[in-house]
Amino acid sequence: MKLFKRKSKVPDDRSLMEKAWDLQQNLESRQNRVGKGKYGRVLKMARKPTNEEFSKTSKITGAGIILVGGLGFLIFLIATVVAPWIAEALGLL
Repeated sequence: MKLFKRKSKVPDDRSLMEKAWDLQQNLESRQNRVGKGKYGRVLKMARKPTNEEFSKTSKITGAGIILVGGLGFLIFLIATVVAPWIAEALGLL
């Protein structure tokens, strides 16, 4: 994201104050547009979670990770241990 736009290479005859005012207006217009786009409603409603909310979210996320990992390990065990045992019992190997 560019803050300064160069329009031409012609020397600018404006004073330093005029340039500063233009820059300030450009920055303020960008700031006013924040929250007007696609995700504006989400940005306006967003807030920092409390310690309790963060703790609950972390615990639930950790439990989900452990559950998915355990399920993956169970599938791995079935594929490596149980499947060959069933194949031997059926006489396929």
